[in-house]
Amino acid sequence: MLSKWGWKLLQLSRKLWVRTSLFTVLALLTAGLAFLFDGFIPPSLAGAIGSESVEKILTIVATSMLTVTTFSLSIMVAAFNAASTGVSPRATRLLMDDSTTQNALATFIGSFLFSIVSIVMLSTDVYSDSGRVVLFIITITVIMLIVITILIWIEHLSGLGRVGETANRVETEAFNAIKRCEQHPSLDANKLASLDDIPSEASALCTTEIGYIEHIDVSALQQWATKYNAKIYISSLPGAFVHKDRPLMWISGSNLEEKQPLLNAVSISDYRSFDQDPRFGLMVLAEIASKALSPGINDPGTAIEIIGRGLRVLSNWPTQSCQKDVKYDKVWAPAVKLDELFNDFFNAIARDGAGNIEINIRLQKTFLALADYGPEFKRCAREHSAAALARAELAIIYPPDIALLKKLNKQLDD
Repeated sequence: MLSKWGWKLLQLSRKLWVRTSLFTVLALLTAGLAFLFDGFIPPSLAGAIGSESVEKILTIVATSMLTVTTFSLSIMVAAFNAASTGVSPRATRLLMDDSTTQNALATFIGSFLFSIVSIVMLSTDVYSDSGRVVLFIITITVIMLIVITILIWIEHLSGLGRVGETANRVETEAFNAIKRCEQHPSLDANKLASLDDIPSEASALCTTEIGYIEHIDVSALQQWATKYNAKIYISSLPGAFVHKDRPLMWISGSNLEEKQPLLNAVSISDYRSFDQDPRFGLMVLAEIASKALSPGINDPGTAIEIIGRGLRVLSNWPTQSCQKDVKYDKVWAPAVKLDELFNDFFNAIARDGAGNIEINIRLQKTFLALADYGPEFKRCAREHSAAALARAELAIIYPPDIALLKKLNKQLDD
């Protein structure tokens, strides 16, 4: 698992200003390279490239990139609004962190900044004739990067903000979270089967913040527990909403005099994150399906597609407990339960699609498919199949439709 600083660096790398700043750094490095290669460039080549030609090219780049950036930002904002309205506001964060979008905007804004900085440095006669050759070569390289980025950006715009493309991103994030959960069971700590297993003498550690847990630095907890010869029992996993009355963890064997490092190891935010929270991706997928089933949109086809995506994600949940070496032996953490994943995904869809026979048929067939993945899957599938059937019986008045759903439900008992 990533440490807190590693996780912070990962979040920082997703910021647009970080990538944009690299182009400004490139402009400053270009000046340094110009001084470094000043004696290696032939005078004939230096004379062939005048300062006016380089400055004209940089001016064209600066002017065009300012226009392209403004146009791209307007498209991006429109795509975010479309995703928030037609898909889910929670999915908009994925579009904001999209690497292709950020690379395109960073290239356009960064190229503009590179051109402005280079023009200013040309005006102050920082570059010699040989230095202008270096600036010219790097400028041509930046132009080639711009051309490649524009081609990728045009292709990317065809799906930006659309329901199918956004749902695909949510599915990918949910799948990645489940794979991380499989690779790092119980956050690489000892498995805490139940909160009842926490020793009675353990002391609760609560936070004064109110929000969702985004990340837990288990390595920092292990170091603290080793230092004070304590045992730590995590009671709230990433994705949990915490406040002063909900403990983050329980500590056994210490008087909690130095508890601030433990609080610092837990990152709390106003929003849930996909990184360590496999439940959140399935919840967002269910939100997309529920919105598609709303009377204002009335798009059962999208909901049926989302059910298929949920099936693909859930099918990757490990059917058996992963037997991996415990990395943090002084820390205990609960594992995400399959029941929770089923509840997060199927409850909302079964509720909002109760009166739609097509949705109910797809749900029952999905439960049949999931039941083949193991005893735990079959138990969850039976419970949710019965619940979906009960909802449908209250909402659908056509008897043959109910008879068909009962027939599909009965197949789970075979």
